[in-house]
Order: sequence, then structure tokens, then C-alpha cells
Amino acid sequence: MQQINNQITSLQNQAQMLVNQAKNLADLPYSSLQQLEQSIQRCPAASRSGAENWLPQQIDSAFSTTYAPTSVSMSDQMLIGNAQARWKNSVAGFQDAMRVQATVVGNLDTNRTQLSALVTASQGATGALQASQAGNQLIALQAQQLADLTAAVGAQRRSQTLESAQRAAAQDQGREQLRRFLHQGQAYQPTTVQMFH
Repeated sequence: MQQINNQITSLQNQAQMLVNQAKNLADLPYSSLQQLEQSIQRCPAASRSGAENWLPQQIDSAFSTTYAPTSVSMSDQMLIGNAQARWKNSVAGFQDAMRVQATVVGNLDTNRTQLSALVTASQGATGALQASQAGNQLIALQAQQLADLTAAVGAQRRSQTLESAQRAAAQDQGREQLRRFLHQGQAYQPTTVQMFH
């Protein structure tokens, strides 16, 4: 009888062990993957509008034309065209930075909701697999937030760099236009002017 009781206890222990192993292998019932993917896609989409200015060959091309030092051989129309292009680039950079920043701020509510849900799921995990999956999703959320931060800082720095380049080119162009004004034809000669007859 004792031997049968020992076998029953052993079988109960084995059954409990199998139940515990099943709990350890149970999937987390919550997934934030879809929301994270949407957040990740929103921010790069916002910054892609000005992404063509980030290609190295186009940057080099712009700095050899639009932002190039002003030369004596450039026509007035070319100077005006370059100034307008630089201004448009600066405005586009500011718009891009604001768009990315707005997207990042828009992602904050989604991130808060996901963080709360993941922490709750992690604390309610019944096994090692659920806890690990919750931890992985928390890491993915953190990676998404870092990507948002990187995009926002990059867009802001880009807009500041465009503005600085525009300002430097405008100063150079201003010097050339002043030189042309002072050396064009006869120098200005003051004359007496009668305002009222």
C-alpha cells in the first residue's frame, strides 16, 4: 500500500512538473509588435520627405553649385536663383524637422500605452517564456523610442546646418553684390535735389 501511495505521489509530482513546464512554454497573450511597427514607420516616413538632401552625392553637388562661393563670372540671375534655392532648402529643412518632431510627439501616447500594457503583461507572466517575450517587447519599444529620438535630432541638426550654410552663402553673395554695385559704371555722385517745386 505504501509503495502504491509513493507511486501516486510521484505521478502527481510529475503531473505538476508537466503543468509547470507548460506554463514556462506558454506564449505571452499580449503583443505590441503591430503598434511598434506602425510607430517606427511613421517617423521615417515623416523624415523621408527631405531625405533626398541627405544623399552624399547630392550634398556635394549642392555645395559645388547652390552653396558654392560666389564668383565674378556668375550672372545676377544665377545669384538670385541660388539665393532662392538656398532659402527653399532652409524652409524645407525646418518643415521636415517640425514634421519629424510632431510625429515623435504623436508616438508618445502610443508608447505610454504600450509600456503600460507590457509592464502589466510582464508582471502577470506565468512562466519564463512569457516574461522573456514581455522583456523582448520592452526592448523593442525602447529601440523604437531611440529611433524616434535619432530621427528628431537628425532632422533638427539638418535644418540648423542648412540654415548655417544658407547664411554663409548669403554673406559671400552679399560681398560680391556690393563689389559689383561699387564697381559698376560710375561711382555714385551726390547731387542737389529739389523735392518740391
